[in-house]
Amino acid sequence: MNSQLSRRNFIKASSAFAGISILPSGVWAASPNSKLQIAQVGVWNRGRGNLESLLRLPNIEMVGLCDVDAKYLDSASELAPDAKKFTDYREMFDKLDSDIDAVLVATPDHMHSPVSMAAMERGKHVYCEKPLAHNVVENRRLREVSEEKGLVTQLGIQVSSSIGQRMTVEYIRSGLIGKVSEVHVWSNKKWGRDEAAIPLGENPIPESLDWNLWLGVADERRFLSSYYHPGQWRKLLDFGTGTLGDMGVHIFDTPYRALKLTDPVSAKASCREPNSFAHPASNRVEYVFGSTDYTTKRLKWTWYDGDYAPPVIPGFELPENYTMPSQGCVYIGEKGNLMMPHMSGPRTYPQELIRSVPKPQLDPIDHHGEWVDACLGNGKTRSPFTYGGPLTETLQLGVVASKYPEKTLKWNAKAMKITNLASANQYVDREYRAF
Repeated sequence: MNSQLSRRNFIKASSAFAGISILPSGVWAASPNSKLQIAQVGVWNRGRGNLESLLRLPNIEMVGLCDVDAKYLDSASELAPDAKKFTDYREMFDKLDSDIDAVLVATPDHMHSPVSMAAMERGKHVYCEKPLAHNVVENRRLREVSEEKGLVTQLGIQVSSSIGQRMTVEYIRSGLIGKVSEVHVWSNKKWGRDEAAIPLGENPIPESLDWNLWLGVADERRFLSSYYHPGQWRKLLDFGTGTLGDMGVHIFDTPYRALKLTDPVSAKASCREPNSFAHPASNRVEYVFGSTDYTTKRLKWTWYDGDYAPPVIPGFELPENYTMPSQGCVYIGEKGNLMMPHMSGPRTYPQELIRSVPKPQLDPIDHHGEWVDACLGNGKTRSPFTYGGPLTETLQLGVVASKYPEKTLKWNAKAMKITNLASANQYVDREYRAF
């Protein structure tokens, strides 16, 4: 390698060839400085957790921190005092462009795509918290751009790197319970609002918060304390994706991956009637997928949240003194059933089934470390946007279905259109406000 090749140009050049497998991994690791220089947008709640996970890694350097709330930004800066602080991610990208190799995005959902896209257009590798984006079209475009530019990406579904998830994938694909005919997935969280209208009134905007930047591409509105910022936005249509769009990414991931599913054919939701501003607090969504090598000819897939969870599953019974977990997944197979509680390991029923085969021997994987290593040219990520995009598109078809209770929405994934209800297509994309 030319000794005059800078570390910055080396990493930019490596992006263009990230998909070429014939080059040895040692080529990527030859950078004069082995540390990946990262900027992060959104540093509170999950953002704080992401920052702490990055700072545990020896091969990174935080060069920039951005948050629209100065209170949270100052708190994060105590963890990474050498990183420059910004309120507007666009200013950070402009001023630190030549110093940034990669960007971690942990904003509210409605800003995932604008920030991630801005980073990728500058040739930066991206780690984005789940869900990948706020709607179907945004998911598709992020996936396409990551492929076009050959960038290293990772969706923040940490469970996909867990030993329990990876064991479940191996058991399902090995045929331990036979071909799967039903999948039941649930979370008891209620990330929605069922009141008839947004409360009246207005509250003073906190001095630490730039409300215009927080709204970002969403429409302007009055500020209400504890209604949007810092955590309640997940319940609202313009900012979050409800329990299905958020927790669903984690809990869908294992069966979606294990069964090698692709785009759904249709989705139908059971929930309250739409109120125009918030997601329902409780949903049941039925999906139809095409069959795969790991499913029976017809696969029944049902999601439950809020009061619908945990579900009563016909034909599935736990042993005496066992209770259904508050979040999890059940597979109904030809030879038996498998349950994976969220953040736990697989269990089969009958229990003897799992004891009849060797336990997979799996090494731990650091979800953030895997992304950093891949950005530096070593290995690849388990949940790139090429995987996370279709997964999140699937979830968000169900989110659209919740606006049309009890109606089956037929989905043409190639055209990105709902074919039997034209009015529903207004929800697969959105217009951005200039801010």
